[in-house]
Amino acid sequence: MALPASVRLVEVGPRDGLQNEPEPISTEIKLELIERLADAGHTHIEAASFVSPKWVPQMADHSQVMRALMHEGKGRPDINYSALTPNLKGLEEALASGVQEVAVFGAASESFSQKNINCSIAESLERFAPVVERARAEGVRVRGYVSCVLGCPYEGEISPAMVAQVTRALDDMGCYEVSLGDTIGTGTPLKAKRMLEAVAREVPMERLAAHFHDTYGQALANLMAVLEEGVAVVDSSVAGLGGCPYAKGAAGNVATEDVVYLLKGLGIQCSVDLERIAAVGDWMTRTINRPNRSKAGVALSSR
Repeated sequence: MALPASVRLVEVGPRDGLQNEPEPISTEIKLELIERLADAGHTHIEAASFVSPKWVPQMADHSQVMRALMHEGKGRPDINYSALTPNLKGLEEALASGVQEVAVFGAASESFSQKNINCSIAESLERFAPVVERARAEGVRVRGYVSCVLGCPYEGEISPAMVAQVTRALDDMGCYEVSLGDTIGTGTPLKAKRMLEAVAREVPMERLAAHFHDTYGQALANLMAVLEEGVAVVDSSVAGLGGCPYAKGAAGNVATEDVVYLLKGLGIQCSVDLERIAAVGDWMTRTINRPNRSKAGVALSSR
């Protein structure tokens, strides 16, 4: 299949990228990051996670962040600011803050599901059904995530058929798009293609997105593999920030700067400006005293 003419990037840095940071990051810095990402050309920014502060202390200011974006002039009407809502309580808080899109997340691994959200895959899907139903009743779009699509820290190999089954369940539930997550970054290009082939037999390619972590340095190669299959939506995190609290040693999501550099080299259109996003990554990593994991970002910033 030919490469897509354009790719939509979903910037997950403010949520996925920051959720594991051990030191508190102020609401002001988070909002400035989101504003800079918008200035760089992002049209979809995952801004917060409405989870219990007990489990994810870094996201304790989720309501303040979303209210500032939706009601206090910090956001822009042409940008989609989304939030993670794992349960009805989180959804109600998100709705109260004016959110227009939410996300629910399941896993293709039974062990990971138990460790991550303390229930089986089937139970997790049962929990999400009323969340999706309530959100859609309020006119709020719902995006789905599937974790561990190319491997699990507890089970190892994950069957493409299981990934397809969970993806189909989220699609049937009413998610407009499902993002396929290599949570621990162990995937390789052939595995990624085979997984996607299985999923695309159940859910149309135009409703699928790629969410690849770079633990073993394979994220860009894996992205290339799925772009060739027709995936046209990619999740990325500025400066490669992030990781997973339930997957020890997992690196952050593929760096936005590196994805933009790749897309540019392939002649694929995307709304994000390379020089500007590199500057955002440089600023943010300096601000929170973290290494910049973007190869392209480091190269551009050191020129």
